[in-house]
Amino acid sequence: MAPKQKTHKVCRNPDLIRGVGKYSRSKMYHKRGLWAIKAKNGGVFPRHDKKPAEPKPAEKPPKFYPADDVKKPFVNKRTHKPTKLKASITPGTVLIILAGRFKGKRVVFLKQLSSGLLLVTGPFKINGVPLRRVNQSYVIGTSTKVDISGVDVEKFDDKFFAKQVEKKKKKGEGEFFEAEKEEKNVLPQEKKDDQKAVDAPLIKSIEAVPDLKTYLAARFSLKAGMKPHELSSCFFFYFYFLLVIII
Repeated sequence: MAPKQKTHKVCRNPDLIRGVGKYSRSKMYHKRGLWAIKAKNGGVFPRHDKKPAEPKPAEKPPKFYPADDVKKPFVNKRTHKPTKLKASITPGTVLIILAGRFKGKRVVFLKQLSSGLLLVTGPFKINGVPLRRVNQSYVIGTSTKVDISGVDVEKFDDKFFAKQVEKKKKKGEGEFFEAEKEEKNVLPQEKKDDQKAVDAPLIKSIEAVPDLKTYLAARFSLKAGMKPHELSSCFFFYFYFLLVIII
């Protein structure tokens, strides 16, 4: 295609000399047809109001941007759904712990915390298991139950088990090469008193049932003549779980 030829605009009022036009102002008024525009709008030239200025931003945008892209954190849209408790686990049920420090120990279930974990106790005086949180995936509910109507567990929540983080002190030049002294974590007296307050009414109800104290103190294990396939389904799962851990 042939390139388009540029057409130069012709001035309606060419200059005779610099600053002096060929036609007068009144002549150009009729030449440009302004009289017709004025007559069409009732003897007044149409007026176009200026557009309102855009509101200024509250914060000025930065003049300089970082060289590297800054990642924006994603908005967490997840909603907390409460963990559904197993039907076999109810307040006062004796549970068998499957893994961890107290593997094989029998404990008493007190309540479910807001995080979904189970609040259990040995009691500590009987089998050495203190107040602690356990995931229900690592316990088995038995048919044995303990009366916990006299136990007050309202004050226990997830914050009760939170560890206190101590700020690390900055070392000086003289202390830089000194070895750090290992301090033993001493349990606060307040938590010891809480343990005793929970265990006292619980032990009374345990001692009221014959052989229940001995049952809780004994660690769960297989004895001669016991066959896993003849036990209930929950105990069969327990042995299968132990085999998986050992393998």
